[in-house]
Amino acid sequence: MDFGAGHGYLLIGGLILVGAGLLILSLIVNLRVAHSVREDVRHREKLLEYYRNIFSQLGVILIGIGVSLFIFFFQQNYQDQRKREIELQQVMARLAARIARGAPVVETLGEFDDVLDIGGAYVDPELGGKNGAISAQGTELGKQVGKILLVERDVDVQSFDILNLSRDFETTFIVNELDPTLWFNIVRDESEIKYASTQLALDYKDLQEAIGDEPIELAVANSEKERKIKHEVLDILYDADLLRQRSRRFLARACWLFSKGRGFVTLAPAEQIEADAGSQQEWIERSKPLLTQSKSGSGDCFKLLHYGQAS
Repeated sequence: MDFGAGHGYLLIGGLILVGAGLLILSLIVNLRVAHSVREDVRHREKLLEYYRNIFSQLGVILIGIGVSLFIFFFQQNYQDQRKREIELQQVMARLAARIARGAPVVETLGEFDDVLDIGGAYVDPELGGKNGAISAQGTELGKQVGKILLVERDVDVQSFDILNLSRDFETTFIVNELDPTLWFNIVRDESEIKYASTQLALDYKDLQEAIGDEPIELAVANSEKERKIKHEVLDILYDADLLRQRSRRFLARACWLFSKGRGFVTLAPAEQIEADAGSQQEWIERSKPLLTQSKSGSGDCFKLLHYGQAS
């Protein structure tokens, strides 16, 4: 029985109405009993007394059941509401903590921006991207590898594990009330962040093996080694771009949800944030108006992304 949808309260109301009807019927029968007493019809008097007692007892029992069920479910509903309020407060606190801890991590993406967006916004080569980061050869490739090695040293890709909301939501009522598409997008981005950070660690290792023990300047001068190095660099660029896009979208979404207060559980996905883009630049331009209007803490959500601000 779905009491949350009101079906249970219909049952309770029905029990009380039927019980009240039986009591009224017992009063009517009682009048017939009195009439039988006056006419001294003993057989009919006993029969009517029997019916009167049955009707009155059933009426009292049904009313008692209805009232007891009402009290029980009223208390249960109150307890559920209190539990929901407490859980919502906890979820809001966790969401704020994720944003606060995730913002410094996302800030480090500025170092990836410096590597990826040389000569224009990075676009996956399979989608036609041809900026300086993709086309670098020879000496420029050597300089690019030097920057990548600095980023490897400065940015701990494992720190992006903090960008995870599903573990805060999955044991709460939020999972049942959140828009299914929004929930799917949250989990998908978390999975891709994990994938990209894991792959980057492997890509760095492969790049070191491609370089070998030689200085990078000598390694790129060798055509065979240059080819291997270029291959590993392109893998790093792809995974780094995936990491920065999904990380920024994750933080932007979390900040946007937090800016809506407790009502965020009923929100539909924001197209400006959720729709996939061909490049980070395209996504930034589309989502910026919405994010600048969404406030979190002392600033707007767009500032948290630290886009265009090398760390």
